[in-house]
Amino acid sequence: MNQIAVFSGSAHPQFADAICDNLGITRSPADTQRFSNDCLQAQLLDNCRQRDVYIVQPLVPPTQDHLMELLLMVDAARGASAASVTAVIPHYAYARSDKKDASRISIGGKLVADLLMTAGVSRVMTMTLHAPQVHGFFGVPLDHLTALGEIADYYRGTDLSNAVIVSPDFGNAKTASQLARLLGIPVAAGSKQRKADDRVVIDAIVGDVAGKRAIVLDDEIATGGSIIELVAMLEQQQVSDVSVACTHGLFTGSAVERLRDHPLIREVVATDTVPRPDDWPELQVRSVAPLFAEAIARVHAGESVSSLFDGVDPTHAPPQPKLPL
Repeated sequence: MNQIAVFSGSAHPQFADAICDNLGITRSPADTQRFSNDCLQAQLLDNCRQRDVYIVQPLVPPTQDHLMELLLMVDAARGASAASVTAVIPHYAYARSDKKDASRISIGGKLVADLLMTAGVSRVMTMTLHAPQVHGFFGVPLDHLTALGEIADYYRGTDLSNAVIVSPDFGNAKTASQLARLLGIPVAAGSKQRKADDRVVIDAIVGDVAGKRAIVLDDEIATGGSIIELVAMLEQQQVSDVSVACTHGLFTGSAVERLRDHPLIREVVATDTVPRPDDWPELQVRSVAPLFAEAIARVHAGESVSSLFDGVDPTHAPPQPKLPL
């Protein structure tokens, strides 16, 4: 590990520290200054020459500041003769902007990928992209990790009798089906129409949820609008209680109050890819820092990263042997 240098931007230094603890190294210091004209300057305060540099920075609010800080840190590492520069982005915010679904609209997911490559990244490491096709936006290797195994481990320690996995929409139904397979319980999905960034309509639920205990699985929770709308539909089906799980718990706006104070929501489970809210001590947070640390160690050693997910999710695991023809 002496040829690895791990730096952190200002978005989530605690996560970078947890990665370093699992690697048995100390986080390298960095400094970001904001000038009077609002421009940022990043400086890496450790030697990078011929070292594998990892820069940890989830894209969380203020997202644009954190993105620019990451780009400047990548540029600084490349200019300091790093052997390689890996952007470790636990939450890749612009994955939601993955397609042209309106006239004259930007595709931010591709633009941010281009910016990272122009800045000089050799590799990107991220977790649970909102849309899997974003993987193809990058012209450098991308390690796409999943928190599904960690979430499944949490629920294995709970009472799963009469439980059902529920996806808020059909787009996430495949992942929900994988969690249902890991836990050995059925799956259902909501039929969702997004009217605006913070307003959705769920007009039906496909699958048997009547009278059951629901585990709602989503990749990301921002305002919580989709979850609250889905819980309202589940309530009509006499669901006894709801547990909500997600990888990226952003909880923007009034999401904390909406979810924390809802009478039907028993608990909310998230990972630490983004900082946890200060005013929600009851939030169940599962750390995925050990998973990132193991992935970094394997990349550094030239070993398989996908084998981390054998038996968890075939989307992320190595190809399975084909049946003989």
